[in-house]
Amino acid sequence: MSTVAIDNRIKQVISNIRNLPTPTQVFHQIQKVINDPGVGAGHVAAILAEDPAMSVKVLKLTNSAFYGLAREIESVKQAVVIVGMEAVKNLVLSASVLDMFKADHIDQNYQETFWRHSLAAAFSCRIMARRIKAHGMVDPDAAFSAGLLHDVGKMVVSCFLKDEHEKLVAARAENRTLPDYQLEQQVFGYNHAHIGGVLATQWKLPQKLCDGIMYHHDPAASDTQDPLNYLVNLGDFVAKKTFYDRADSYLVGELDPDVATFCQVGEEEIEALCDLLREEYVKAETFMQMVGLG
Repeated sequence: MSTVAIDNRIKQVISNIRNLPTPTQVFHQIQKVINDPGVGAGHVAAILAEDPAMSVKVLKLTNSAFYGLAREIESVKQAVVIVGMEAVKNLVLSASVLDMFKADHIDQNYQETFWRHSLAAAFSCRIMARRIKAHGMVDPDAAFSAGLLHDVGKMVVSCFLKDEHEKLVAARAENRTLPDYQLEQQVFGYNHAHIGGVLATQWKLPQKLCDGIMYHHDPAASDTQDPLNYLVNLGDFVAKKTFYDRADSYLVGELDPDVATFCQVGEEEIEALCDLLREEYVKAETFMQMVGLG
């Protein structure tokens, strides 16, 4: 199936889903004004004030170990000034996504495994953005969002595509060697990265973020060769290598040599990144509480 045919097929699948969640209106309002040089912290705080529940979440995250600030932040305006508008926008997006895919009918163990890996990948990508600058700077907060959302296509399948999910579970019972995205490709003709990329585009997320999700299993397939695509692939790999059990080693796979070359990392650097991730992941507690797993 060609890329265009896959794209059209997924758009059709997604358009048929009723009640598919979208990021909050507050996120879209902030995204609209964030690049306007005339917009200050007060304006962004006023937008957030329209959603008191989201304001509380942003304050919780700003005051959490995630940022490790020396003093407590008492207002959203103060949070915008201290961590920056781009960071607040990404916090709003992260909190939105954690809310959107809470599902009572989904197996609790599946949800916990999914969110723990997504958060591990998010923290991993944040670490990479700060350490790996082989092809220019990547914003650590944007990298975190890309890592958190990289597998969102899996949640679309498990929450909204019951028949496809059941076929995938049956296929996995018979095949314990293929990585998830390759098994999905066999069963559906497309994979969770394609679904996530199309969904992110429909949500009107920044193009770099859409590409980071769409190409996280095949960064070289992107026309842009954006470092974020490679960073998400590496962050995903390091998260799996750090936390997956030996029984799940087939899901970890091997690091793509092109990604290793692009990011200029070798085995020693990978081990060091795994150690860093173990230390950083303790800061995920507030995010886990938001999704009901803390």
